Amino acid sequence: MRWLVAGIVALLFAGCGAWRTVETVEEPAAVADLRSETRGDTAEPATALAYYGKIRKLGGTELLREQDAARRALSRSRSDSSRMRYALAMTVPGTPGADEARALEALEPLTRNGASPLHGLAMLMTGMLQEQRRLDAQAQGLQQKLDAMLELERSMTGREGGVQRKR
Repeated sequence: MRWLVAGIVALLFAGCGAWRTVETVEEPAAVADLRSETRGDTAEPATALAYYGKIRKLGGTELLREQDAARRALSRSRSDSSRMRYALAMTVPGTPGADEARALEALEPLTRNGASPLHGLAMLMTGMLQEQRRLDAQAQGLQQKLDAMLELERSMTGREGGVQRKR
């Protein structure tokens, strides 16, 4: 009987040890890196994202006015926040005034300045804008191929002179 009790106690202690090791398992390196690189100053990125949420809802003429105001603010002050404001205003999708090239140009100093609180957001935007440019170029190439195939089809049907083939 003592051996049975001792065995059960040993299993309980072993089980407790197993629980302890589960609790102390290290978190993934990516999560640890994110926590170590998180800056205490998150006000500027949060402000920038709130600004984007506001301008995304603007209509055509209102957005054009906001883009012009952001351009003027950038010409007055080359600060990180005015650069980000201009880049965000220039990248609202589906607007006639969108200009990814100018946005990338405005973001470039922010991507080089690792000390800026807006550095991470600028890196994210730059990557997304570059990917968008790549996809646009790919779509344009595919459209050209489709147009060439349609032209080839037209020229082939034109040579036949409208004669119907027998099946």
